[in-house]
Amino acid sequence: MPRASHAATEHLRLPPHAPGLRIGLFGGTFNPAHDGHRMASLTALRRLQLDRVWWLVTPGNPLKDNAALPALAQRVRFGRKLADHARIHVTGIEAMLRTRYTADTLRALKRRCPGVKFVWIMGSDNLAGFHRWNEWRAIARMMPIAVIDRPGSTHSSVASPAANWLSRWRMAESQAAAIAHARPPAWIFLHGRRSELSSTMLRQQAQSD
Repeated sequence: MPRASHAATEHLRLPPHAPGLRIGLFGGTFNPAHDGHRMASLTALRRLQLDRVWWLVTPGNPLKDNAALPALAQRVRFGRKLADHARIHVTGIEAMLRTRYTADTLRALKRRCPGVKFVWIMGSDNLAGFHRWNEWRAIARMMPIAVIDRPGSTHSSVASPAANWLSRWRMAESQAAAIAHARPPAWIFLHGRRSELSSTMLRQQAQSD
């Protein structure tokens, strides 16, 4: 019985961590996870010289309709299968923390993981709408942010209200390796290989098959 219980809640566990580790936090519904998520994570690991990247699979995005969202455990399992990398950890810890908004999740993780150097990772498409997030300025003041370029949002993201507010704290791309130790607010925009894939596209393809 204990083993069954452990298996049922394993996706809610906090990944291994230790003071001093540089860990990127990549949040989303991952509905479904795809190679674009993996590519962005590998870019972050390499360019930011991170020790780990955690995919924070949310129970539901407050800005989206979650009525048809697959079960959290299902999305975590698929994410782990797709990530297939020793330094990418996929977790549904947000459900255990009972946090609804990203700012609350990040506060909880900082409390539970003292000494860890966290970096928030987002695609440029998310930066374009970042100003609509709950407490987005608090997020920027909580930890450094790394923005990964995504097709179709390069220009709109850097012209967005959030990017304009953050502009004075933007670090040069050549300083990527130092971002984990930067005092927030601090952010960087990373260019590189980009994937055309999106979760929305994959869901639409699945519905049409």
